[in-house]
Amino acid sequence: MNKYSVVVPVYNSQDTIARTVERIHAVFSQEALNFEIILINDGSSDNSWQFIAELATQYPNVISINLLKNYGQHNANLCGFSQACGDYIITMDDDLQNPPEEIPKLIKCAHEGYDLVLGKFITKQHSFTRRLGSKLVGWLNRKVFDIDDKLVLSNFRIIHRSVIERVCQDESFNPYIPGLLLKYSATQGNVEVKHEPRSIGVSNYSSSKILHLVAIILFNYSSIPLRFTAAFGFIITILSFALSIFYFIDALINGSSIPGWSSLAVMISFFSGFLILLLSIIGEYMIRILRQFSSHSSYEIKEIIQ
Repeated sequence: MNKYSVVVPVYNSQDTIARTVERIHAVFSQEALNFEIILINDGSSDNSWQFIAELATQYPNVISINLLKNYGQHNANLCGFSQACGDYIITMDDDLQNPPEEIPKLIKCAHEGYDLVLGKFITKQHSFTRRLGSKLVGWLNRKVFDIDDKLVLSNFRIIHRSVIERVCQDESFNPYIPGLLLKYSATQGNVEVKHEPRSIGVSNYSSSKILHLVAIILFNYSSIPLRFTAAFGFIITILSFALSIFYFIDALINGSSIPGWSSLAVMISFFSGFLILLLSIIGEYMIRILRQFSSHSSYEIKEIIQ
């Protein structure tokens, strides 16, 4: 019999996490499936750790992990992957917007031969800012990871053990879990699932976090900024060369005029600014390369209860 590991990153969810675990437990018990639930407290500022520590003592198949500080959802998921021992790993949010009752749909689709199945929400219940950010991130994913336009990404998914092992062996700094799953899976699919409104609190994904995620995708997994800057620089070079030919011919025909110091200053400032921009982008890549070699772990575990 296959075993299923449900990985749930927890961040400031003291009001929902107990109900989430209760519903997950009920679904798997009703289906008579072998399972475990891995809860990762990602530096919550409320009493989430006390709640999930208590859950680990109530349920024999619940493992609660307390990270040293807040490392972000992707690192928390990676921590859960390293602790999971199931043949399939399921990831979901801690706020009950991913109904646990939809998990059997993911399992059924995975058994049809997919090693990565992602929940496709029938109707998204996120805020406008979150939906807009998701569209931007989805567009970047399609461009960077060259995935099918019809494939919809979400955090509600089931992954085969072989894919998880490849992801855990990857030593990327600032891991981006959706990108790594796409990179190391051969067959991906979608299944329609419900998405429930958030009943308590507000989303932890702010505009700044979405922009940070966009930066991770761009600088960690693509060369788009460098290519864009190179193309922009090529255009400027062509225009500058054409402008120099124009001034040279004009000087031959009409003779030299009074030197245009203002124009010269503007041109020097413009090209200097472009060079600084280019060096800044190259520097951003260099910083990430140095962090890649100097960083030994994306997270630190403070305590485990099981």
